[in-house]
Amino acid sequence: MEHLLPAAPWLMAAAAIVSAVACVAAWRSVPWQGKQSALVMAAVMLLVAAGDGSPVVGLILGAVLLLSAMLGTMGVRGTPAAATCCHRALVSLVMAICSFESASTGQAAAVAGHAHGHGQGVTGLLSVLVVVGVISVVLWTVVAEWVLEPVHHGRTARLLTTEAWAMAAGVAVMCLGF
Repeated sequence: MEHLLPAAPWLMAAAAIVSAVACVAAWRSVPWQGKQSALVMAAVMLLVAAGDGSPVVGLILGAVLLLSAMLGTMGVRGTPAAATCCHRALVSLVMAICSFESASTGQAAAVAGHAHGHGQGVTGLLSVLVVVGVISVVLWTVVAEWVLEPVHHGRTARLLTTEAWAMAAGVAVMCLGF
């Protein structure tokens, strides 16, 4: 499989590991919904980085990510962890769309699909959703970091910020550069 970014598998694996370690280190501050979502995303990123890009695997990983996104927001409404759980769910959703897009084209990224002449019909829509999703994840991460009042302080805030940026970087590499 041809990669737009030659180091993409390594970057994605590093982002997955950093994100998972930061989530585990902030364990008590992250509800079970967030923990499962962060760990599922990290596992999927590692599988994609090590995988062969099989369409069947892409469909299965996309379904797992969709389920994880739904579980990731279950019961967190009104809690201090709601925003970070919704951020994780958005990342899971974007990764799922990326997995479905790669399964539909045989390519591992939205941009790669355009480079190889794809982009028609459902595949084109998925490609647009992936790009919009990645931009949304990055913007959410920026806004949460520099605009919104932090929910956590000190070590926990640094760990959750590290997790959020690692997730954003991982989904960007997975969907745009792989």
